Amino acid sequence: MKNAFHAYDIRGIYNKDFDKNDVYKIGFFIPQLLETKEIIVGRDGRISSPEIHEYLLKGITDAGADVYDIGQSTTPMVYFATANYKFKAGVQITASHNTKEYNGLKISRENALPVGYDSGLSKLEKMATENEVVPVKEKGKVIKKYINDDYLQFQKKYVGNLSTLKFGVDCSNGAASLIVKELWEDAPMYINDVLDGNFPAHSPNPLLPENTIQMQEFVKTNKLDVGLVFDGDADRVVFVDDKGRHVPPDLIIAAMGDWFFGKQKRNGIVIEDIRTSKSVSEYLQKYNAEVAMWKVGRANAAPKLRDLDGLYGGEFAGHYYFKDFFYSDSGVLAASIVLQVVETLKKEGRTFSMLIDEIRRYENSGEINFKIDDKVGAMNRVKDYFVSKAKPLAFFDFDGYRIEYSDWWFNIRMSNTEPYLRLLCEAKSKELLDEKVKTISALINQ
Repeated sequence: MKNAFHAYDIRGIYNKDFDKNDVYKIGFFIPQLLETKEIIVGRDGRISSPEIHEYLLKGITDAGADVYDIGQSTTPMVYFATANYKFKAGVQITASHNTKEYNGLKISRENALPVGYDSGLSKLEKMATENEVVPVKEKGKVIKKYINDDYLQFQKKYVGNLSTLKFGVDCSNGAASLIVKELWEDAPMYINDVLDGNFPAHSPNPLLPENTIQMQEFVKTNKLDVGLVFDGDADRVVFVDDKGRHVPPDLIIAAMGDWFFGKQKRNGIVIEDIRTSKSVSEYLQKYNAEVAMWKVGRANAAPKLRDLDGLYGGEFAGHYYFKDFFYSDSGVLAASIVLQVVETLKKEGRTFSMLIDEIRRYENSGEINFKIDDKVGAMNRVKDYFVSKAKPLAFFDFDGYRIEYSDWWFNIRMSNTEPYLRLLCEAKSKELLDEKVKTISALINQ
């Protein structure tokens, strides 16, 4: 079971990294961990989700707690249910964007705040591994809870005029297919919109270029204004512009500023993760927006947005967080807001690609992964080399290192979910970018 506990959630290859007996124990100790007798539970469409669901519910009820079961759902639906109905615990059965052999559990506490390894999962792991399971005599109940009407009513507040837009939606055969047709009805053109845990069209990870190729071609063939690609549990969304180009997810943080600050005339802090392009904060300067940088991952981003009472924020990985959504992430809500931005552009005779080209001011390497043993040593070697050569304009050390100079910057950090050291570099020119990536790669591989 140890291999399944990670920084943000419990996840692994089902029946290898964890099994139904582990799920039962985890379920049994969640009520004790979060000090509650009522837990909301949802599940995605993976093949192994029904069995995990069965044993999770058995564990929770054997501990004497009641389960409010919302059935098949997106992960943001569980966040919504947890916060909106004031539960102290919520669990979604999902492996998010991973391939079909994976599954897992995303656990939230009251207000849909994430339970990460440092904020409860380590304690839960210890309980499930070391403590004896003694079922109580008065078992809890399983209560079916229907939330779709309330959830749709909430989401529809952010749906603009879709009648002039031509857009495509790729559900990746994941959980987005449970909700998007009720929300947007027949406005978009849908692909891979049947829930199928085998993910027959492509892997449900839209960050991998090969998984957006189908939508890129779909946009070009049908001359669409924009394309959306959801991940497996619909907490993330990736965009394709009208030229059929994959849009880097961090640039969407800037695009959303046109809705929040431009159209809505709202004020507030925007959060970004440590990998975010400088293009984002530079673009948002026109609204005098305050941009705060923080660590990668929902376990870090959601509490930070709440602590700062921020307006919205996003990550390089395609998560977007909203004060209006209990400081949590929602791929569908993000999509509705961006669709409003594109609709406004269209009225002005502009395209989504024009906006993205306006935002993008740097050449970007994307994340480059290195599989090495001494990750800390390599990170410090890179940091020491550049800091000794020239004093940085800015230096951040809360999630690896981000070191900025006048015409380039880089972030080097250890992945929280995979055995990699990750490098992201950005520069004013392609030549400078290539030069810096080459130098840093050589230092890492020493």
